[in-house]
Amino acid sequence: MKELRTAVAIGVLICLGIAGAARAQAYPERPIKMIVPTPPGGPIDTMARVVANGLGAAIGQPIVIDNRGGAGNTIGSAEAARAAPDGYTLLFSSASGLVISPLLYAHPGYDPVTSFEPIAAATDIPLVLVVNPAVPANSVQELVSYAKAHPGQLNFASGGSGTLPHLAGELLKSMAGIDIVHVPYKGGGPGLTDTVGGQTQIMFDVPATVMPFVKAGKLRLLAVASATRDPFLPDVPTMAESGFPGFQATSWTAILAPAGTPHAIAAKLNATVNRALNSNDVRSTLAKLGSAAIGGPPDTLVQMIADDRARFAPIVKQLHLTAQE
Repeated sequence: MKELRTAVAIGVLICLGIAGAARAQAYPERPIKMIVPTPPGGPIDTMARVVANGLGAAIGQPIVIDNRGGAGNTIGSAEAARAAPDGYTLLFSSASGLVISPLLYAHPGYDPVTSFEPIAAATDIPLVLVVNPAVPANSVQELVSYAKAHPGQLNFASGGSGTLPHLAGELLKSMAGIDIVHVPYKGGGPGLTDTVGGQTQIMFDVPATVMPFVKAGKLRLLAVASATRDPFLPDVPTMAESGFPGFQATSWTAILAPAGTPHAIAAKLNATVNRALNSNDVRSTLAKLGSAAIGGPPDTLVQMIADDRARFAPIVKQLHLTAQE
């Protein structure tokens, strides 16, 4: 009898595996919804639409963007986490939604690791460090030396407390041991305006935003906050090359599915996302936005989330940063 029960159990598992493979082969049979937890028209939404167009062409079904912005990306992310794990609802989120907001919100409504099945990292835009030209510094080390000689006299701008540029500035303060003052603004635009005008002197921001001012001589570009040099700024050193190994602050994006999505479907999504990201159309469009495609296995995304959490969680805790819910 024991042998019979074992044989039956093995038979059931084989049948389930065959059924799962058949579902994956047939998938997708209808359009796929991709929740973007930011309003339409912003940088994350723009990246999502570029990737969605490529993914739709590669997988053979339309990808319908569903913007669910608000509360630091938590509203849309929580909705995606609650969706049926059948491969027909995906989440296109960013480092802000998958790392920073879960650190700031006591009850975000999802866990970036346990609530989702990681599909693939999608795009990456590193932050860059710029200063007003009145600051006598042509390198990160010169900036640090000047800041140490003038404690509390330099201000760094951000689009608000708890944003990635804010945490990047705090990371620089911590690693360099300098006293620079954070000035939060209601959005990155006003902060950039005041950095150009000299009311603040330092800022981390994305290249597309600051490069027109760099080219006009109104800002000085010191470093890029990525692990390796930005292919779009090959002559600009990284923060690591500038004396701060391990310093990274990049605005990456990723695709995830609700936890419990069948492995065969998740694997098919990963393969198709990678194919889309490797297409010339997607890569060239992303390049025009100053972004690079990432791709790779799901483990790459899992590691990115873990690394950023380890990097920024101590800063959030030290500054007692919280978000109002």
